[in-house]
Amino acid sequence: MLVNDFQNKVPDTVDELTKLPGVGRKTANVIASVVYAKPAMAVDTHVFRVSARIGLTSNAKNPLQAEKQLVKYIPEEKLAIAHHWLILHGRYVCIARKPKCNECGIRPYCKFAPKS
Repeated sequence: MLVNDFQNKVPDTVDELTKLPGVGRKTANVIASVVYAKPAMAVDTHVFRVSARIGLTSNAKNPLQAEKQLVKYIPEEKLAIAHHWLILHGRYVCIARKPKCNECGIRPYCKFAPKS
């Protein structure tokens, strides 16, 4: 498909990337933002969980709903880096089973953290 439909070049838009077999929206957003520096927000499990916990999304039922909310409120020039910030925060601080709220720098703003 890359040879026949895209002249041997990996597409640079989310819509074109998702036409490729095995490429879902998350992967397409990663490629668009990381490889092509486009303003795209990939939503994986960390981003989905953390953005809901800290209040960046509200009642998002799936990654697409979360993505739409995030791109609405995060400045376009910060989207690609925000994706990485949320992933790292979810991996090392806002851990799924036992979040480290006492060590969290954004605890005062968080919707999830217990208030002292």
